[in-house]
Amino acid sequence: MPRPSSRERLLDAAAEVLLTDGAESLTLEAVAQRAGVSKGGLFYHFPTKQAMVAAMVDRLTAAFDAALSAAGSGPGDFLRAYVEATIPKTRTDAPADRVTAALLAAILVDPAGLTPLRERFAAWQARLTDDGIDPAVATAVRLAVDGWWAVRLLGLGEPEPGLHESTRRYLLELIDRAEND
Repeated sequence: MPRPSSRERLLDAAAEVLLTDGAESLTLEAVAQRAGVSKGGLFYHFPTKQAMVAAMVDRLTAAFDAALSAAGSGPGDFLRAYVEATIPKTRTDAPADRVTAALLAAILVDPAGLTPLRERFAAWQARLTDDGIDPAVATAVRLAVDGWWAVRLLGLGEPEPGLHESTRRYLLELIDRAEND
């Protein structure tokens, strides 16, 4: 397996700093030390902490975009892909994506970091409303899925396994019904 690039190693180190030490400890010095590179090596890739956080957001949203790229071109296909990429078929007790949770904490420390995330969500919303089904249904399902994602991410009363599966199935059935209307 190829070795990750220096840039990817730095982003991985930044995620580790967030996870182990918290958002307030995310500094360029801490990331350079964790990655085992000089500050100059880090500055080559990320001249500021904001640039590093933006790169972390880009990496996470690019992974989500890659999952969405499997969507077909029929009515509701993008929305189905959005559900599939966000909510697993079965509930597991595995912790939600800790890197995402930590990154959100870092963004809260520097709210300007939300700008690229807002832009991606706006693009996804625009794509969903142009998915060939009633835009109100698409938006309602998206908001339900986003809320569910936040519940999973923050550990706020996630549905039990049976309810998880039936609720997910219900959302997909809503899409099917909207496609047939």
